[in-house]
Amino acid sequence: MSRQEELNRLINNIASDLEGFMGASVVDVETGMSLASVSRINDFDLDVASAYNSEMVKAKLKTIRALNLQVNLVDMLLTLEISSTLYASLTLSCSSMWLSVAITATWPSCAPPLRVALLNWDRIGS
Repeated sequence: MSRQEELNRLINNIASDLEGFMGASVVDVETGMSLASVSRINDFDLDVASAYNSEMVKAKLKTIRALNLQVNLVDMLLTLEISSTLYASLTLSCSSMWLSVAITATWPSCAPPLRVALLNWDRIGS
């Protein structure tokens, strides 16, 4: 199986396992380019979101290096509230790429989607 097929399968597995799935994208850390993405929202461009969100991931990695921490960035959670609906973006990182998963959720329900995404992400590796 090619790397592209593997990434597409990863995203499709997450999409089928997560209630409230809106979209997901695997992104190259250096360039911010989407390597694979799926969106269930017609007017939401995941490639644009990935490019801008990659700046947040890069900033966190830069902070880790500046502090000379010997740690890995594992995940980040960004939650937005629009018209009393929560939208959570779960970002999981490895050395060369990161995964962003967007869901609609209530706060207590964010932990199970993070676990589903982590289990699938761990199968890919870096």
